Amino acid sequence: MEKKQVIIATLTGVFILLICAIIMLSWVPPISRDALTHHLAIPKLYLKHGGIYEITDRPFSYYPMNLDFLYLIPLNFGNDIIPKHIHFAFALLTTYLIFKYLKKNTNTTLGILGAFFFLSLPIIVKLSITVYVDLGLIFFTTASLLAMLKWLETGLRIRWLVLSGVMCGLGLGTKYNGLISLLVLASLIPILYLRNRTPYKKQMKALCCGIFFLTISLFVFSPWLIRNYTWTKNPIHPLYSHWFQKELTADYPLTTDKDQETSIDNLRSFALRKIIFGEKWWEILLIPIRIFFQGEDDNPKYFDGELNPLLILFPGLAFLKRRKEESDIIKLEKKVFIIFSILFLLFAFFQNDMRIRYIAPILPPLVILSILGLHDMASFATQMSNPISNNILKSFIYGSTILYLSINSYYILKQFKQVNPIPYIAGKVSRENYIERIRPEYHVIQYANRNLSEDDKILVLFLGERGYYFDKNAFFGYEWLKNQIHKANSAEYLLVAFRKKEITHLFVRNDILDGWVGEDLRANVGKNLVSFINSHTKLMITHSGYSLYKISY
Repeated sequence: MEKKQVIIATLTGVFILLICAIIMLSWVPPISRDALTHHLAIPKLYLKHGGIYEITDRPFSYYPMNLDFLYLIPLNFGNDIIPKHIHFAFALLTTYLIFKYLKKNTNTTLGILGAFFFLSLPIIVKLSITVYVDLGLIFFTTASLLAMLKWLETGLRIRWLVLSGVMCGLGLGTKYNGLISLLVLASLIPILYLRNRTPYKKQMKALCCGIFFLTISLFVFSPWLIRNYTWTKNPIHPLYSHWFQKELTADYPLTTDKDQETSIDNLRSFALRKIIFGEKWWEILLIPIRIFFQGEDDNPKYFDGELNPLLILFPGLAFLKRRKEESDIIKLEKKVFIIFSILFLLFAFFQNDMRIRYIAPILPPLVILSILGLHDMASFATQMSNPISNNILKSFIYGSTILYLSINSYYILKQFKQVNPIPYIAGKVSRENYIERIRPEYHVIQYANRNLSEDDKILVLFLGERGYYFDKNAFFGYEWLKNQIHKANSAEYLLVAFRKKEITHLFVRNDILDGWVGEDLRANVGKNLVSFINSHTKLMITHSGYSLYKISY
């Protein structure tokens, strides 16, 4: 077997091992916040209800749900682990796009290496073992970008522009962050059209191409726009809700605690980082660079995820030395990749409090540029007449590649320690015990599921809207309760309000309830709530800091 074939076989084998490792890590019950609040919780409610309906106490239910609808299928059969694999499948599809592009423009070996570069990234591994939707957005955005480049390569054949628009629209229907992709791609299309044609008297056609792309994308996205407009008069609710108005009921505001968090973020995420995290102005300005070096899972201060520091360095290699045989189209595509990545990163930086998954659509272009850069450096090394310089450059290429993969591999090993899937897969740890290890409220939720009737309704407080594991009717009415408490002049007033809302039980996190009553409410208002709990509720169970009360009417 030739050396090249050995390398390809080895890389393929390691790549298959990576896929197996990710599948093992994902083969545990869902415990991530977004899965329990949104991506599994809302589809479960739709299944229980028998169709789509407006859920006013769950702001996540207004988000686009292309991938969440796929999760309905395994959930309908009682399986909540398969949705992780569905999400992971979109990572594999993106990996295939990267491989095909790199194989075409370099060789098979670098195509496989690029696939490994992407799939082993810490944030991609984390997303692949979690029921999120970001991998769907990554795939659709990458497919849209590559279809746009194919449109250029084929002399502006319309079918590729249509495909690009469809993919962008599917991304919009997956997550609102797709709006950034739409804006960036729609802006690039007229520019690329003019670059590909004689500019004289072509400006209008260039603009029409951008509008055509925009129209197709929005048409594909339109079912979610129509749904939200029908419910709230805001097609992209809960975003920019202050631009739209809806008549509200007297006792329950449309704006929830999550909406308020979003509004606070929009006041200025920069100010929040300064106040909450104590960051200096220069630290905030460096966030687009810091995310590559300071990422940390489950820590908002450090962007709630991890990247690889070399991913910000490798793409620059693609612009240092151009290969003699490199075509003009590849040169242009490199520029498109880097421009798209920079613009997307900056838009996300100014629009949101930064999370690494919010900028995840730039990862495939950066990986492609990284491999193209390493390929350019390797080609340059073979042209060097000085053997010392040649060896130094080759050592840099091999050493940096090994370092990149080592960083990713170390993260995967950490995930095996943190997730600890083997005891669960082997049957040594039960589903209940595994979930309760991460989500201590699960014990009380299961008690409620076993002991409450279908007619009961639970007011759930301070659970972060993690409603997936409730089989009974759970109402996340923090804003509603706060509104009623401030109206109340006695415990009896609250009792009447609870009866009117048909609430039969109260589920609370004890420490937050104590702090809320003691600090966040005026003394007389807090007394009414305490009096209500003492006089009109009966404690059914308390466990691990969570309690379930029955309302006594």
